[in-house]
Amino acid sequence: MSISVLIADDHAVVRDGLRLLLECQSDIRVVGEVADGRAAVEAVLRLQPDVVIMDLAMPLLNGADATAQILDKRPDSRIVMLSMHSTVEHVFRALQAGALGYLRKESAGSEVVDAVRTVHAGRRYLSQKITESVVDDYIRKRSVDSPLDSLSQREREILQMLVEGRSGIEIARLLHVSPKTVDTYRSRMMQKLGIGDLPGLVKFALQHGLTTL
Repeated sequence: MSISVLIADDHAVVRDGLRLLLECQSDIRVVGEVADGRAAVEAVLRLQPDVVIMDLAMPLLNGADATAQILDKRPDSRIVMLSMHSTVEHVFRALQAGALGYLRKESAGSEVVDAVRTVHAGRRYLSQKITESVVDDYIRKRSVDSPLDSLSQREREILQMLVEGRSGIEIARLLHVSPKTVDTYRSRMMQKLGIGDLPGLVKFALQHGLTTL
């Protein structure tokens, strides 16, 4: 049984190119094309395609919001998002809306067939370029945004041991410093993090993957 596909993109040349690529496959058939997000929602309900290739930036209704509306009305739809962008914000927005796949337009030609088959099988598909870009972007943002990075290596060591239940005296012995030095580090880290008690430190450490307890 062939995989039915709807193409939603506001550029006719993109729709034509995708249709040509997909219809060369014996197991895929294109059942429709639309040029905006609202038309995509209506077409999905009318045509009930297995997979939708959805442009993220479209008139009337963007691809992410169209995806959310489609999945609200037809939860078994599989969406592959197509975009010129690959930043964390763009990718996460699409995945949060419910898209199973994300392709950059520049690589869609070589990957769209694999993406359609993969999401049709219920698996997520992110192209290699997207994956690398998102990871790199996340690392850059995390180095700026994470409060954990405001702590020194020694402060992180002491924080982990504190939340794991070790006393100040025990920590001092393990690190070969005085208990007073441990207290100083603890006060400094709590001031940096804006946390006033041990339960708060435990919660912070768990949220940021410093310990699993």
